[in-house]
Amino acid sequence: MKKQGVSNAFIAASWIALGAGMVGFIVGLARAEMQLNEKGYYFTILLYGLFAVVSLQKAVRDRMENIKVTDIYYGICWFATISSIVLLIIGLWNANILPSEKGFYGFAYLLALFGAIAVQKNTRDNMMQE
Repeated sequence: MKKQGVSNAFIAASWIALGAGMVGFIVGLARAEMQLNEKGYYFTILLYGLFAVVSLQKAVRDRMENIKVTDIYYGICWFATISSIVLLIIGLWNANILPSEKGFYGFAYLLALFGAIAVQKNTRDNMMQE
């Protein structure tokens, strides 16, 4: 039985989710009335989170396919993913911005993380088809 490939619609939706989340988050930061160090904090958390979820997705997938992944690396991936989300929550909790802005940043962040996971999954699936 041949494995079904990833649909073009899902690939497009994944890239749109990643782009919308990242661009929305970054445009929100650029337009925000925050100090530059606050903007830097949130931008760094975005980059940290994106890297963490891509690395976690790869580690999880490697384990599913019986490719060796050390427990320490697997644990670090989970720690990085969870800590990036916790750091965003702490930053937003203590930020002097409107609750609607806090919600916007939270949802844009989660959309970007989801998009990054889906794009990584699609990339991996397409590589397996070749």
